[in-house]
Order: sequence, then C-alpha cells, then structure tokens
Amino acid sequence: MTRHFHSLWQDRRAATAAEFAFVLPLLTVLLFGIIDGGRFLWECNRAEKATQAGVRFAAVTAMVPSSLAAYKFTVGTEVTQVVPGVPVPTSSFESVTCTSTGCTKTGAGPTPGFSATAWAAILDRMQAMYPAIGTTNFTVTYENVGLGYAGDPYGPDVSPLVTVKLQGLTFHPITSLLFATVNMPDFRASMTLEDGLGTQSN
Repeated sequence: MTRHFHSLWQDRRAATAAEFAFVLPLLTVLLFGIIDGGRFLWECNRAEKATQAGVRFAAVTAMVPSSLAAYKFTVGTEVTQVVPGVPVPTSSFESVTCTSTGCTKTGAGPTPGFSATAWAAILDRMQAMYPAIGTTNFTVTYENVGLGYAGDPYGPDVSPLVTVKLQGLTFHPITSLLFATVNMPDFRASMTLEDGLGTQSN
C-alpha cells in the first residue's frame, strides 16, 4: 500500500493538465478584459463621432429654440432694442440650453421657444452613428459669443456657439456577465452657428 501511494505521489503524467486548469480562469479573464478594453474604446469613439455629427447638424439646420431663430433684436419687444448692424450684446441675449422637454434661457434674452422637429432631427443624426443614444442623453446649448448682427435679413440676428453635450451613457463589459455597467464619460463638441434655418447637413 505504501509503495503504491509513493508511486502515485511521484506520478507527473497529469501535471500539465492540472496546472493548465489552475491558469485557465486567469487567462480567460485576461483575454475578455482585453476585449472589453477594446470594446470600451470603440464605444467611446462612436459616441464622440455621434456628438460631432450632432453639433454639425445643429449648426447648419433649424435651431431648436425656434423663437430665438426668428427674433429680431432691432424691435426689442422682449429685450432692450439693439441698433441695426451692431452685434447683439450679452445684456440682450446670453445663452439658451435645450433638453428633450424644452429650452431655458440663462440671463437676458427673448423667450426661446422649442422646436420638437429640430430636436428630433438632431437625435436622428446622432443615432445613425450610435443607436444607444436616447432623447434624454444630450443637451444643446446656444451661447452668444458676439457673432452676427442685429437686423440680419438673411438669418438669425445671433450666430451663437452651438454645443452638444452627450451624457449618461453606460457600457456593459463581457467580464461582468452583463450584471454590472460602467459609466461612460461625457462628450461634447462645439461649432458656430452657420445657418440656423436649413434642413440638410453634410
């Protein structure tokens, strides 16, 4: 019995398989961790490109704050009248931030209004690049930076800096077996308004 146990103890025929069985879980986690890292960077890249496409679309098509797009600061019915040909000062208009439920102004300015059609068009353009974006995942801000002039007959009196901010997205790693999520960073892109009245974007 002792000789049999001693020979069994010295038997190394299955040592490689046993060692591999110990290492396999670690290798599997490492492999899927590398895959998850690549997937996370891929998702971040898609979200960033969608943000850039969204702000490009917002800069050349109809403004979400519809009343601001048509408001003439030379009339001055809601704010102090501005001399024609003069840039609109921040004392007459500061900024407007739009969400899926409406637009709110910061500081002075006309009642912004809200175009659900313009909002939906920006969302469609962004979802074409990243379908996971929902209607509550982004905001659009129009900030007066001194461009444009009061009484412009060809478009909005203000050419604001348009900023699209994408937020609240999550990533589902394979290694968590879909039981956990990772919060993705916020993304933002800005462009100066170019048209404010169009319907097409390149």
